[in-house]
Amino acid sequence: MTMLEDRTPAASFPTAWPTAYPHGYAVVDVETTGLARDDRIISAAVYRLDGRGEVEDHWYTLVNPERDPGPVWIHGLTSEALEGAPLFEDIAEEFATRLEGRVLVAHNAVFDWQMIAREYARVRREAPVRQRLCTIALSKALELPLPNHKLESLAAHFGVVQRRAHHALDDARVLAEAFRPSLRAAAEGGVRLPLHECRPLTEWVERPAAMIGQQAGGYGGYRPGSWRPSRKRPACPYPNPGRYEEGKRLKQGMRVAFSGDTSVERELLEDRAIEAGLHVATSLSRRTSLLVTNDPDAGTSKVVKARQYGTPVVDEAAFGQLLRDVEPASEA
Repeated sequence: MTMLEDRTPAASFPTAWPTAYPHGYAVVDVETTGLARDDRIISAAVYRLDGRGEVEDHWYTLVNPERDPGPVWIHGLTSEALEGAPLFEDIAEEFATRLEGRVLVAHNAVFDWQMIAREYARVRREAPVRQRLCTIALSKALELPLPNHKLESLAAHFGVVQRRAHHALDDARVLAEAFRPSLRAAAEGGVRLPLHECRPLTEWVERPAAMIGQQAGGYGGYRPGSWRPSRKRPACPYPNPGRYEEGKRLKQGMRVAFSGDTSVERELLEDRAIEAGLHVATSLSRRTSLLVTNDPDAGTSKVVKARQYGTPVVDEAAFGQLLRDVEPASEA
């Protein structure tokens, strides 16, 4: 594990910096064994920035996942390279000091946040992060003329040279350098930052005591998939009543799809929908009753199909209100 310190030269800032903006940021990138809930972090980097985006210091570490490292052809980290690296529980404290009291900034932040939160849950701790900011969402809010929302495109827009793609330290550096002018542009334009709440994972404390006991030795007793209940859900028992109509109530059996970043962890939001009697769909079709997204202008496949099919769209806050009063399914 290594830690490097540096300070960038002072830069000019808007004279009236928004008082509502956060006072510090942690620009994060993690490389992982894959994209699933059971996958592990194998390297992590954090650039700490002050409230105006200036670098305070940066830190990088490898992490031994105690399993196959996954797509080596992408991240370049072999089992041999990770064999002598610390376990996550060994770096959890240092990682936490880098995150504490700051907004977590990442490219596709919901992914990095969920991977980090799950690692902390496995060692029965809570990541000290309360808000996250996705640089994809920020670039959209700024209406940057990007051909796509890849990190390399954002970097090219601001003239940032990427040296080692998919290396956590270099990806975090590139993102920090691109985030600084983005933050300044947002401040100059009075743009509200797209901040999302990071709620701690509660599944760990909800597990039976016997299962928690299996984890007494940390990761040593962990079995892939055992820390969280299976996500396979029973079929919705109610027929689909059709599309949601604005101004009316949701009705049990309606098919609901989700797209993009959410302030409440996606799986918990889906659980609430299912508990209310709705059918959570993993894809969007002509039979989908409603799409929930905080970014209706995104180019995701679900948003594009919603436009094509005329599927109603609401944001997360509106959906939360609708969940409070879901109409019972019609009797047969």
